[in-house]
Amino acid sequence: MKIVVILVAAYGILNLLMYKRYGNKFMCFSPPVMLATFLIEFALLFYVLWRYKLTPLTRTIAVFIGCLGIFQLAEYMICGGLGLGGNVWARIGYVSITLLPALGIHILALLAGVKAKKLLTAAYGSAFLFAGYFAFGPSAVGLEQCAPNYAVFALGGIDTLLYAAFYYGWLLAAVGLAAHWAKQKPKKAAALRWMAIGYASFILPTTVANIIDPATIAGIPSIMCGFAILIAIIIVWRVLPLATNKSHIRKRS
Repeated sequence: MKIVVILVAAYGILNLLMYKRYGNKFMCFSPPVMLATFLIEFALLFYVLWRYKLTPLTRTIAVFIGCLGIFQLAEYMICGGLGLGGNVWARIGYVSITLLPALGIHILALLAGVKAKKLLTAAYGSAFLFAGYFAFGPSAVGLEQCAPNYAVFALGGIDTLLYAAFYYGWLLAAVGLAAHWAKQKPKKAAALRWMAIGYASFILPTTVANIIDPATIAGIPSIMCGFAILIAIIIVWRVLPLATNKSHIRKRS
């Protein structure tokens, strides 16, 4: 797991440099850090694919981490003025983060060894409805402001509270399910508990930031996904090793 330690150290150093560069201000979501977050998340993605055999669990985790990285890339492309138009990147970013709650529920079900077909149908069904709207709906999403610390997205034609209820609803459900299945499946409890810790690692800091400065509520997607690198690290550092055995690890000559 040396690669995880190296990536975390590099990420911390970059954040410190940004802190000093911008006059001791909190710049954890500046374009350089967005790009670094994307690179770290995709490095973790490739590590998972390189280290572990492809199973339903590793595939779902790979897609989950990939979606996190795609959102960071979309933010960088918007704020950095590169690539496709800002509206296209905003759509790509929203589609990627909209799939995360359902993927998280799927990971938990695989860790617990339960089928949960109805639950997954509801999670993926609602996610695909919102993702389809963001992808193809006229004026569904756009960039309202590219602030120094984070991007502010504007939703069009959809109730923001409805989307927030969908998103936070599934996140809180995931934490509850992790705790519930951990009690039912003692042998798999450690991995499930670490997933719950992973969820808390980005839900709680985002909530604290919103309480300290209500103006940051407009940048929740950016801020939440900025902290979400923590769950990617936790999944690779703790969840996967606990959930797999030697037979799941690719042999290297």
